[in-house]
Amino acid sequence: MFRRLPDTAGAVAFDFEGTTFEACDGDSVAAALLANGVLVFRTTPVSGASRGPWCLIGNCHECLVEIDGEPNRQACTVEVRAGMRVRRQRGARMMHR
Repeated sequence: MFRRLPDTAGAVAFDFEGTTFEACDGDSVAAALLANGVLVFRTTPVSGASRGPWCLIGNCHECLVEIDGEPNRQACTVEVRAGMRVRRQRGARMMHR
């Protein structure tokens, strides 16, 4: 469904739920996950329905994931970094104060 344009430079390795994926330097976490075939980023708190990115500009909050142990991160607004650990967000998570 999603594929990269040719001639992209700079590979960055990151972990998604125990699997190492590669992204291009400068990719958002959402773009990196989509390029690796991941379509479900979270589940809803009430019904457990699957959700994935919708707007990709930070307005809709459908792409919430846990990044390096911190929940409620918008995958479309965070740049992927080498060694980053990303997990699906399942249901609601408490906000850190």
